[in-house]
Amino acid sequence: MSFLVILLALGLLFWMTLNKWSPFLALLAATLLIGLLNGMPVPELMRAMEKGVGSMLGSMALILCLGAMQGKVLEKTGAATVISRYLMDRFGRSGIQWAVLLMGLLVGIPLFYNAGFVILVPFVFTIAASAKVPLLYVAIPMASALSVTHGFLPPHPGPVSLASIFSASIGKTMLYGLLVTVPLVWIAGIEFGKRFRQFGTIPLMEEKEEQEQLLPSVSSSMVVALLPVLLIALPALLVNFLPADSKLLQLTQAIGDPVLAMLIAALAAGYFLCIRRGVSVQVLMQYYGAAIEGIAVIMMVIAGGGALKQVLTDTGIAGQVADFFTQYAFPPLIAGWLVAASIRIIIGSATVAGITAAGILAPLVVSSGVSPEWMVLSVGAGSVFCSHVNDTGFWMFKEYYGLTVKETLLSWTIMESIISVLGLLLILLLSNII
Repeated sequence: MSFLVILLALGLLFWMTLNKWSPFLALLAATLLIGLLNGMPVPELMRAMEKGVGSMLGSMALILCLGAMQGKVLEKTGAATVISRYLMDRFGRSGIQWAVLLMGLLVGIPLFYNAGFVILVPFVFTIAASAKVPLLYVAIPMASALSVTHGFLPPHPGPVSLASIFSASIGKTMLYGLLVTVPLVWIAGIEFGKRFRQFGTIPLMEEKEEQEQLLPSVSSSMVVALLPVLLIALPALLVNFLPADSKLLQLTQAIGDPVLAMLIAALAAGYFLCIRRGVSVQVLMQYYGAAIEGIAVIMMVIAGGGALKQVLTDTGIAGQVADFFTQYAFPPLIAGWLVAASIRIIIGSATVAGITAAGILAPLVVSSGVSPEWMVLSVGAGSVFCSHVNDTGFWMFKEYYGLTVKETLLSWTIMESIISVLGLLLILLLSNII
């Protein structure tokens, strides 16, 4: 009965997604269906949904809002542009793939996927035209870097919400995610991108005069972009080398608390990229306000995922699914990937796929004793599998680069699948070593 209810709920999610319903409303509808089919009284069902929304947003709303504020400042002040141009100058034409890859990583860590994609697309066209290479040769490394940060690295909404559901350390998740990221972007971005060296059209260089705005320095741009990664990941790294009573460790752990780290990063971005360069406080507050408005839709999707997770828990469905995987000795990390990948293929949204899978499998983490941080990454890997025509990322990549559906399937979809499958293999390998 439990699996039938889940299938019906996923079917409703699929139908509503296909008909362009809001993911937030689709998740709430699926949650109501699950609760009602399991005989939950309506008042109890409403309380469970409220509890799920509150517990989910209570642990992550500040992180997401502060991360969005930092990213918006990087975008509006041109710091992301500065980083991109600097890397291109340093690597030159012979290393354009690596330059674009690092652009994607540095811009993708503080910015959400769509914002990072839109910012970097003009650079892809300019670089491809100046180096006289096909667009996809440099577009694939950029897209792979953005996808990896979106699926594996906090403070992106997907990994942060999964860490909340699985009660995982965000610092460890970020550290482990960085270990997985390096080989992933090399293979999915650089090596896979090389197959397009002779494929597709070479864009023409447009001669146009640009009125250059006063941009921030390279050093301040890079430090601000990487600050949250350094603050959050450093304590997780130092804990292996310093005694528990070390004052340095205690200080870094205090500063590395995800909320405080993101607050420091958002304030640092405002001061060094705006206030110090003559931007008024009023304009800075407009940037911050626009950032929070932009994250509101994503936060409501995550809130819907919290309601779904709570109802799955209260009805006992999540526990029954966990018992099924435990009974048949199914490796938890593989189970997490499979469930997330299946939902991703059906629904399209990586964030919805990850949150839904985590809600179903949350009890499995407790019963199996698997590391919650590696579980976050395995579900994250599954959530980016096989992006196709029901995913907005698929259509963004297709339209911006002027590809056919077939060409997009042979480039974007394969790249996403490489990230997903290879990511799982690396997670399985590293989880047995660390």
